[in-house]
Amino acid sequence: MHGKDDFKMNRGVRKWVDKDGEKFLRRIGVSRGQKVLDFGCGPGHYTIPAAKLVGDRGKVYAFDKDSDALRELEETAKQFGLNNISLIKGDTKIPLGNNSIDIVLCYDVVHYSGKRALVYNEVRRLLRDGGIFSLYPKHYKDDFPLMELASLGLEDIIKEVEVSGFTLKDKIHGECLHDDYYNECVVLNFEPVDKRQK
Repeated sequence: MHGKDDFKMNRGVRKWVDKDGEKFLRRIGVSRGQKVLDFGCGPGHYTIPAAKLVGDRGKVYAFDKDSDALRELEETAKQFGLNNISLIKGDTKIPLGNNSIDIVLCYDVVHYSGKRALVYNEVRRLLRDGGIFSLYPKHYKDDFPLMELASLGLEDIIKEVEVSGFTLKDKIHGECLHDDYYNECVVLNFEPVDKRQK
């Protein structure tokens, strides 16, 4: 555990990054040695537990357009002694190779985007065959509706992701972190359709 003054985190966030986040991401499918992309990582509430799970042989790419959030994440990673996180600033296009990522986490992000198909296509390009696109679509019409997802139900979101070349693998229900508090959530795990069939 870390001292109470180590981080700019409330007790819930600290509990999440110290322990609960790893348990949750293990259920999602994150494991040792993987390459993970945290798309829209913010201050790293999922990046830090993912980096602890994948270990020294794995890698987490933390992607966000907010420089301040990336700086905060960089400081937190140092305090945790994590050297397996690469920070990438950008909007949608990610400077990583095709078929290079095992799992993409895209949590509480897509409600900002009116061009979600671009995001899904980029994720599909990056994922290896058999990889996982893990989507937490907070703010759809049955979960505090907001912005671009406000009029869409969960099934609508599943359909639009599948149109981009994915198939739904799992719906994972549980308690996860939203902003800086615990929240009941549904995470959708997708697999890319075999790229050789396209």
